[in-house]
Amino acid sequence: MPILEVKNICKSFGKVEVLKGISFNIEKGEVLTLIGSSGSGKTTLLRCLNFLEAPTVGTITLNGETLFSSEDTKALSDREKRDRRLHFGLVFQQFNLFPQYTALKNVTLAAELLKKEELKYEKAPKSKVKEELEKVRDHAAELLDSVGLSDKMDNYPCQLSGGQQQRVAIARALALDPEILCFDEPTSALDPELTGEVLSVIRSLAQRNMTMIIVTHEMEFAKSVSDKVIFMDDGVIAVEGTPREVFEESNNERIQKFLKSVNK
Repeated sequence: MPILEVKNICKSFGKVEVLKGISFNIEKGEVLTLIGSSGSGKTTLLRCLNFLEAPTVGTITLNGETLFSSEDTKALSDREKRDRRLHFGLVFQQFNLFPQYTALKNVTLAAELLKKEELKYEKAPKSKVKEELEKVRDHAAELLDSVGLSDKMDNYPCQLSGGQQQRVAIARALALDPEILCFDEPTSALDPELTGEVLSVIRSLAQRNMTMIIVTHEMEFAKSVSDKVIFMDDGVIAVEGTPREVFEESNNERIQKFLKSVNK
């Protein structure tokens, strides 16, 4: 059974239809890459999966559990949205780090808040709260080490390069142990010299069988890291398949034009 099933996702903003019936599946451990021109709907799709936007139509199912269905007319509460959002980690184009916090605190912040809420509900003693929060910080330190930033834990975002900030953002997304990690153009704000270090971290996650959905314009990277590739065009899936099928074998005119434009 696929870990994620997306069926007939449509999204409109007023009279503008951005997504026009998107359907796909992902198996656990797979890397799915979304490519396409700006405005094709890639970011909106990620935002729908992460419950930052509500689809107009469609269903989202994770591990057999329906997280969203447009047939359910009852609106999700903020708490329900947050709980569903925890299944997905999202790394944005811009790093969105809190400038007043160190790298370590940026990674621990959300996990600490969730843990405190959980322990408060359990009426846990202070000793257990302290112990659990120490575990959160230890886990965050391990994640920063895994992205090559063990020596930058006490640095503030302004003291880090763009590539380092994005690696902190990746560690932060991993801190809540999401089942699927999503990337929205993770290197678009970086110069070419720093792009490689971020792509290297993503590649290492793929080698560790992290289930991922990646929006990128880095075509060579997409070819090398993806199990599946989807080319989106004007809110629909125009081409879907393995990297070979999409990049080398497709006769679709739109993707041929797109690939020529990005490879110039």
